Amino acid sequence: MAGGLQLSFLDIAFLLAPALWAGLLVGVSFIATPAKFQARSLSRPAALDVGRATFAVWNNVEWFILAGLVSMIFLTHADMFPVAGIGALIVLLMIQSLMLLPLLNDRVVTIIAGGRPPPSSDHLIYIAIDAIKLLILGAIIWKQSERIVSLFTLLR
Repeated sequence: MAGGLQLSFLDIAFLLAPALWAGLLVGVSFIATPAKFQARSLSRPAALDVGRATFAVWNNVEWFILAGLVSMIFLTHADMFPVAGIGALIVLLMIQSLMLLPLLNDRVVTIIAGGRPPPSSDHLIYIAIDAIKLLILGAIIWKQSERIVSLFTLLR
C-alpha cells in the first residue's frame, strides 16, 4: 500500500461486471438474435417467440448486473464518470423494460396470432438503446481500466 491507496477486489469487479454485461449484450442482441432469423427451419413467428422469451430472461440478467454495479458504486470510491454512466444505464434499461418490451411483446403476440401490427419504430429504438448502452459500458470499462492501471502503477 502506497500513500493510503490500494487496489481491491471490488476495483477489479467494477471493471469485470461492465465487461461481462457488454459481452453478453453483444452476444444476445447483436449476434444471437439476428442469427435466429437466418435459420431457414425457424418460421418468423417461432423466431419472434424465441426472441420474446430470450429478451424476457435477458432483461432480468441486465437488471441483476446493474444492481451489482450500483452496489459497487457504494462500496468503491467510484469517480463521477462511472456513476453518471450507471445512472444513464438505469434510465435506458427502464425505458426498455417498462415501455419498449411490453410494446414489442404485444407485436409478437399479434404476429403469432396471424395478425399484422401497424408499422412501428419501437424495435429500432430498442436496438439504438442497446447500442448506446454498449457505448456507455465501453466508456465505463475504459475509465475503470485507466483507474486500475493508475493505482497499480502507484502501488509499484
